[in-house]
Amino acid sequence: MGENPDFSGSPQDSKAEYILSNVAEVVERILTFVPTKSLLRIASVCRLWRNCARRVLRTQQQLTWVSACGPSDTEVHALCSSLVEEVEKVFLLPKTVLAMVDSEAFNGQAYCYRESKAKKSRHSPDTVEELNLLFPKGCDIMGVTTPGIVLTPSGSYSSPPQEHQEGEAGFAIMFPSMEGVHIKPFHFCKKTISPTALEEAGLVDNPELRVVLLFVYEAYKSGAARFLNQVLEPLARSKALIAGGLVESVFSPPRQCCGQGAYGVVGLALSGPRVQGASVLLEQDISNAKAAEATIRRLKAAKIPEWNTLGFMFACVGRGQNYYNNQSNVEADAFRKVFPNTPLFGLFGNGEIGCDRIVKDDYTLCDTDTDSLQHEYTTVMTLVHLG
Repeated sequence: MGENPDFSGSPQDSKAEYILSNVAEVVERILTFVPTKSLLRIASVCRLWRNCARRVLRTQQQLTWVSACGPSDTEVHALCSSLVEEVEKVFLLPKTVLAMVDSEAFNGQAYCYRESKAKKSRHSPDTVEELNLLFPKGCDIMGVTTPGIVLTPSGSYSSPPQEHQEGEAGFAIMFPSMEGVHIKPFHFCKKTISPTALEEAGLVDNPELRVVLLFVYEAYKSGAARFLNQVLEPLARSKALIAGGLVESVFSPPRQCCGQGAYGVVGLALSGPRVQGASVLLEQDISNAKAAEATIRRLKAAKIPEWNTLGFMFACVGRGQNYYNNQSNVEADAFRKVFPNTPLFGLFGNGEIGCDRIVKDDYTLCDTDTDSLQHEYTTVMTLVHLG
């Protein structure tokens, strides 16, 4: 479109075309209602629309996510099916994606009772490649499988979170590029871990490090405990919040440095002045809803805003419904009661990492002992605020 086109339609059409071709304020306002994928296509129409689209993208810094629970009626996991549809509707440009799926369905261990053979494995190179193609080039995708999933349904920050200890379930949290927030993925195995690698990942000698989310795979293998201590020792001495768990496997990024079955750790290092975090540990002796809520309520002391904040729940597979006398969703419901407008995500795993810790502004309240970061039969409940 030119700046002064020769309009041949009706006067009303000509006026509308003139506004959409020349009045940046109007165009920019309209584009705020357009999903990101469509916005990127619109940006190729003309210079004005491209500039407006860029300004809109810079303002879209609110977190979003897609979640799903099965069973899926396709050969791919329920989360992958949902992402194909839902990623077209998101209002941000993903820079980092954290995806978690249940290990049973994604690894093809579930059985179809209408057939006499196991379902086709959903964990294949094709599935991972299709997942990568859904997001922009340069987007960092971290994907893990774990025995159980905690998720908030897509669509609303205030939707009740759900604990899925059985069945097909998963979520993908999409982080845009945000001012004052730097999210850096990392991946170490026994071949690649070193003090230099930890420093390059921003995990040591980084005064702006605020939160570290980490997930250890194949942790039962010989040597894995010593390896995990190599990661946790410098982190325990830092002023960052450390939280995560022991998971089944990692499907993204590709594990090119170590062979199949080798142990390692993946995670996200969150740095920057706008990042805040807090976590509490639900100890083994917390086994009723009232005690769980009382412990989670201690997170209120951090006074972290609920806007642009995520909750993470890293629980032992031994907790959940059986731990609470056959009551389901106890800890997720307790979290929502305390934080009704904060979405909750997480896992049921084979071990928990975290402690009571608050990271806010320029101070940290924390435990510093490495052993205090590793637990069994507990739940680490965490808040992460991204400004």
